[in-house]
Amino acid sequence: MKLSMPLMYDGNPRQAADQVSALEKAGLDTIWIAEAYGFDSPTLMGYLAAKTETVEIASAILNVYSRTPGALLQTAAGLDNVSGGRAILGLGASGPQVIEGFHGLPYDKPLGRTREVVDLVRRGLKREPLTNDGIFKLPLSKSDGGVTGLGKPLKILTHPERDTIPIYIAALGPKSVEQTAEYADGWIPHLFHPEKAHLVWGDALARGAANRQEGLGTLEITAGGMVAIGEDVKGLLDFARPLFALYVGGMGAKGKNFYNDVARSYGYEKEAEEIQDLYLSGKKKEAEALIPTEWLEAANLVGPASYVKERIEAFREAGVTNLQVTPVSDDPAKTVEQVKGMLG
Repeated sequence: MKLSMPLMYDGNPRQAADQVSALEKAGLDTIWIAEAYGFDSPTLMGYLAAKTETVEIASAILNVYSRTPGALLQTAAGLDNVSGGRAILGLGASGPQVIEGFHGLPYDKPLGRTREVVDLVRRGLKREPLTNDGIFKLPLSKSDGGVTGLGKPLKILTHPERDTIPIYIAALGPKSVEQTAEYADGWIPHLFHPEKAHLVWGDALARGAANRQEGLGTLEITAGGMVAIGEDVKGLLDFARPLFALYVGGMGAKGKNFYNDVARSYGYEKEAEEIQDLYLSGKKKEAEALIPTEWLEAANLVGPASYVKERIEAFREAGVTNLQVTPVSDDPAKTVEQVKGMLG
């Protein structure tokens, strides 16, 4: 099991680089760089590549709408080059609030779009000319909306560091997860409950695995949560409540919130309904209070060392191959070192 961490980025790249360098020395295997609608992740990923030596540098996530497949190919190849073969391409469809609200693009056909992007990036890394006749039309003819009709199939000009880069997909819905298990190298779930994950995604993962593309290894899974090791640290779980409430209550609208659907599938139907109603009406603290403590305890690693080891094994048994941790301590590098020692 690898050990990874989502970068807690406050807008200062130099501080972030110093932090990642210390975590790398402590044994961190992968650092995940978010983008959402803040600073773009490739800029920071490139900066981190120059300041580190061994840690894998992963996007989590780049959406499949705001960059063309060709641009995503260039980004993946460029990051892999500057990092000396340490890039991971984390992709996802994001959601309509970001895609239509921030980027001004129609949030349509997320499953087909993701599949085609992955295929084009993979072919492009092998320096095959980019051609496609689906959602993406390459080259773009006049009949498909092109202006000049002069487009021709092109392969990436430079030679990539590697002809294949791990591609992880952030997915939650059953069809999206099934598709991920079919053709992606890895899967990025969110708010992962190891003991209940099979209730939500077990069937979808099995269907995808049955049709897994030839040549791919076993699907990697990266998931985890906050980590605090000690005899009297359970109270720190409350720090996770705002995040859970934000996603379950505030990400999307009634009937269109993927995270709320996950909470319901875990068996928290009543809580999910109430949390969303409270959050959308501005009562965020009340919504946070309703996040089930059982869920917080299961999704995070907070308690004595022996208990944290038990939680690590629960994630391992649920199929997690890359444990994500967010240390809550005065010395995150020391916490990473402790957890690394528990992975076996």
